[in-house]
Amino acid sequence: MILHGYWRSGTSYRTRIALNLKGLEYQQATLDLRAGAQKSDAYLRLNPQGLVPALETDDGLVLTQSPAILEWLEETHPEPPLLPRDAAGRAQVRAMAAVIGCDIHPLNNLRVLKAVRELGADQVGVDAWAGRWIIDGFTALEALIARHGDGWCFGASPTLADCYLIPQLYSARRFNVDLAAFPRLLEIEARAEAHPAFIAARPENQPDAD
Repeated sequence: MILHGYWRSGTSYRTRIALNLKGLEYQQATLDLRAGAQKSDAYLRLNPQGLVPALETDDGLVLTQSPAILEWLEETHPEPPLLPRDAAGRAQVRAMAAVIGCDIHPLNNLRVLKAVRELGADQVGVDAWAGRWIIDGFTALEALIARHGDGWCFGASPTLADCYLIPQLYSARRFNVDLAAFPRLLEIEARAEAHPAFIAARPENQPDAD
């Protein structure tokens, strides 16, 4: 498999974590988003939306949008599971992932922040914009983890929710968000820092890292 991504992209980061947790081998094709490489003709032929990640599978499929990629990985490589076996548990994990994937990350990705800057915001304003949505979402996640977590976001082993959480914590620090109010999230992050799948997925460990 070939993962087309960018070292600091949260969506690429969460996809790397899932691939690593599944124990799957993959090559990386890196795209410098700052230079607009995702808008090249070659990449647009692969992914017409011009976003990362895209995953080329061994069967010749091209998959885009990280939620779809992660669900495909779960369906085609079910062990170890990243979703609970029961329908209620799966719904809870998907909801936790969606807090980040739908309500936080889209509002602080590169193209949205570029638009915020074009409206006149300086870096302080950009940080305030991103931080607002991160804090709202993390407040909800802290409560959900209190209900459902047992070392990880849901239960005692990593799930899709953790694949989403760890990159968003990385992003939160880039925007100078104070994380002291989220001890459960930080406990999960500390656990992930000792887990090989998460270590290998870290932005600084990628071939295109600055």
